[in-house]
This record gives sequence, C-alpha cells and structure tokens, in this order.
Amino acid sequence: MMFLNLVLPLMSIVLIRDVHGQMVQMDSSKSGFVGSQVELSCQFVNSNPPVKISQVTWQKLVNGTKQNVAIANPALGVSVLSPFKERVRFKNPAVRQRTPSLEDTTIVFSKLKLSDESTYICEYTTFPAGNRENTVNLTVYARPMIQMSLSTPSIVAGTKDLKMTVATCVSANGKPPSVITWKTDLDGENNTQEIRNPDGTVTVRSDYLVVPSREIHQQLLTCISTYNDEQYTDSVTLNIQYEPEVIMEGFDGNWYLNRENVQLTCLADANPPISLFQWRYLNGTMPSTAELRDDVLMFKGPVTYDIAGTYVCEATNSIGTGSASVEVIVTESPNSTHEMSEEPRQIFAIIGGAVSCGTVLLAAITLLVVFFYRRRSMFKGDYSTKKQILGNGYSKPGSVPSHPSVPHSLTFSEDSDEEKKLELYRSSNTLGRSIQEFHNCHDSRMKAYHTGLIEDHERCGHSEQTYIYDYGSEVEVSVDMIPQMDGSVISKEEWYV
Repeated sequence: MMFLNLVLPLMSIVLIRDVHGQMVQMDSSKSGFVGSQVELSCQFVNSNPPVKISQVTWQKLVNGTKQNVAIANPALGVSVLSPFKERVRFKNPAVRQRTPSLEDTTIVFSKLKLSDESTYICEYTTFPAGNRENTVNLTVYARPMIQMSLSTPSIVAGTKDLKMTVATCVSANGKPPSVITWKTDLDGENNTQEIRNPDGTVTVRSDYLVVPSREIHQQLLTCISTYNDEQYTDSVTLNIQYEPEVIMEGFDGNWYLNRENVQLTCLADANPPISLFQWRYLNGTMPSTAELRDDVLMFKGPVTYDIAGTYVCEATNSIGTGSASVEVIVTESPNSTHEMSEEPRQIFAIIGGAVSCGTVLLAAITLLVVFFYRRRSMFKGDYSTKKQILGNGYSKPGSVPSHPSVPHSLTFSEDSDEEKKLELYRSSNTLGRSIQEFHNCHDSRMKAYHTGLIEDHERCGHSEQTYIYDYGSEVEVSVDMIPQMDGSVISKEEWYV
C-alpha cells in the first residue's frame, strides 16, 4: 500500500511533463501594411513520445466566433477557404506532399487588407494527446495619403484684421492617424480635426488661418505629416490679391527753367497686375508739353513755369484703385544743393580717403621716431658693469681719492625730480661747493672734454684732476649712475641686474 502511494505521484509527474512538453509555438504578434505580405508561423515542437497529428486548422477569431481559414489533413490534403483562397498558402512545401510533414504549418498572407486584422488560432489535433493550439495577433497598418491645397486659388486681402483659412493639409485614411504640424514664418494658427472612417482608418484635416495681406503674398507654407516616425512634407505658395499701392518718382525738388528731360513715373505694387493708369492735373488742363505713356508722364522740351502744379496718378486692377500725388515746383535757377554731380562727389571721396591715409601714415612715422629717440636717450653707457672716469679714462693703480670727486658734467633725465638732483650733489662731499658754482664751471668742463684735463681747475675750486665720463659724443653723468669709493660709477640698471 505504501508502495502504491509512492509510485502513483511519480507516474503523474511523468505524464504531466510529457503532456505539457508538447506545444504549439507561434509569435505573439505580427504586423504589416495594407497591400503587403506577412508570415504567420506555427510549429509543433517536442513530439516526444511521438504522437500522430491528425489535422492542423488555421482559424480567425471574429467577434468571439472561429472562422476557418486553412486546413491541412494527412489523408485529405490542403484546403484554403474563401475569402482567403487567393491570398493564403502554406509556406512549407512538405505540407502539400502525399505523405505530408505537419510539424511546420506556417501560412503566408498576401495583399493584406484592413479586414485581415484579427487574432488567428493554429490548432493541432493529435492522437492520443488531444488538441494543442496557440494564437497570434495580426495588426494591419494603412499609410495615409497626404494632400495639401490652398483654400481657394486666389485669396483677396481684406481691410479688416480677420483671420481666414488660406491653406488645408489632409492626411487621409491612415491607420494609426498622422500628426500634422506647420512650418512657416507667418504669424498664423492652425485648426486640426480627426475623422474616423468605417474601415478603421482615420483622416486628419488641418487648416491654417492667417490675416491675408500684401505682406504674406508669395510666402511659403509647408505641411509636415508624421506617421509612425516617418515624415511627409508638402508646400504651397500663397497667392494673395490686393489693390494697388502707388508711389510717384521723378520730381527731385530741382526742376528749374530750361532744364531738359524731366518726367514723372507712377510705380504701383499690385496683384493682379495694373490694368489701367490714369493721370490728372489738379491745377487745370494738362500742360501741352506733357505726354502720357501709361505709367510715365513725360515733359517735352525745356522746363517752363506752365508745368508747375499738382499731378495725380491712379493705378487700377481687378481688386481696386490706388493713387499718389506730387506737387511740382519750378524755380528760376538750379538749387545749389543739387548741383554737385556724382563725379565730383567721387573725386572728393577719393581725396578724403587719401588725406585720411596720409594722416595715419604720418602718425605712425611720428610714433616710431619718438620711440627710437626715447630708447636712445635712456641708454646711458656701454654694457660694462663699471667704468673708471678719471681724466685719462683709466684709474691709477693703487691711488684712491680721499673723497669721491664730483663729476664736472651732470646731465639729468627729464623725469628726475629736484630731490634726486640735490641728493646727488650732497652725496658728492665737495666741501661745501654750491650747485650754482658747479654750473658756473660749464665752460671749463667743455674745455676738459676736448683736452682731457681741466686746466683752470683752480677757478672752479678743485685741486685735483676732474673726471671725464666719456659716452662717445656726450660728457655726462646721469642720476642713474651710482658713484663708488674707488672713483668709478655703476649704472642703476646694471646694478639691479
């Protein structure tokens, strides 16, 4: 008894595994577009232990009921039922053989229709396992037809700021519906609506509204229809009709007696084009010298006082009439502000440009001269760190002055202040000699420059040789030089290097 209790559960597990191991394998969903082809796969897998397949039936689920589509029977062959007979077939040729193999009973749908969208069942009838089946959902899409058009071939501009439909974009019979957007520089708005058709498709209509005016004439308007990440575009150019806008040209304010070749021109912007030009003279009868040529009023011969007055030009098209006027004034002599012709103006422009370039060049040269001059003035010696400034140009070996002597030529830079000058004089320790006395020796120093020694040093209050600092063409000691105990000087620039 206990043995049976152990064996029966094991046998049931084996039977359940065998039963559930045999299955019908299919895709969960498939899709295609109207007019295209799609495969619905169906396979019987894991036929272990082997079973006998008695029949395979494809069915369509319609409103909860099953409708047979195709049947494969080992004994009776293959049958495809109406209305699928011309569009459905079994893909595997082995199904149609005298001894068929029914493990793979995939069918092929051709020329898909919207009505083909449904749930399909593939059912295997086997012995002794019984029936096995599975389902697949077929979705059929429909690409829409995109069409864009103007609301009317011609749109008339209104006097009021009322928006009206100028263009319409339609995405017809799409499944799923399209999304319509507009691309334009116009300041308008769109109105979109969806219409669901009996076959399951959707038609989307979008109207573009704007205030019609001459400013939007010939503007481009583009409709963009997005369907399943695909974009379709179509464009139209607006044709706005408006009455003429007129301006008059020709009178420059300088019509004087005996001037030749004067005329007035009537310029009109209109859509459709101007069909009629009319000229009127408000001061009476049109002058005898005036000659009408559509949009041009010419005056023959020299200018006289008779042509002075107000002239009106009227331009007419199918939408309306526009006008413009000008008052012609005739003077005895030319207006001085208009005497300058284009050629003298060009000459003056060239001269002005040359003067400007010359000024810039002169300024550049001046800056270069100043730069090099200042650079040369700032250089106070050679590149030797120390230089003896005794009368012979060299220091005497072993002879050191009892005190640093004052150089006889002191030249200060322009930017040095008076305190620096006084400090230099005080540090020289010249036994009380004043700055004024130092300058009084200028002539002696100049003589020393040429002879190498100052002969009349007694007059300047010195009993020893005077120093000469030779910088080529100058004899000077700048405040930038620092006196040393041995009679030499060192440049501040070199000192801090």
